[in-house]
Amino acid sequence: QVQLVESGGGLVQAGGSLRLSCAASGRTLYNMGWFRQAPGKEREFVSAITWSGGGTTYADSVKGRFTISRDNAKNTVYLQMNRLKPEDTAVYYCAGRPRDGLLRTSEYEYWGRGAQVTVSS
Repeated sequence: QVQLVESGGGLVQAGGSLRLSCAASGRTLYNMGWFRQAPGKEREFVSAITWSGGGTTYADSVKGRFTISRDNAKNTVYLQMNRLKPEDTAVYYCAGRPRDGLLRTSEYEYWGRGAQVTVSS
């Protein structure tokens, strides 16, 4: 059984930082991604990373502020979020698939349950 478990969400003031973690188990997931969904809005792509970590991609709204990384020995993907803004408030979801690449759409096979990130102004 494949499981993705996010952690590290919370409440932070604007301008602050948080680091999300996503621990995977049950299967090797080569391409990992982060998505988010704000209240009343559709889920949107945030970032993705290849198996080697050498390939990454970001949504324009987070480029330069967020950094995705992974530790394959720990089966964990991270999302370092700096200079947070109130508009970053959302539930953040980790996603993975057993093929390598940099998928920016929702066609990932496996999803976590999400972690709440709230940025106060």
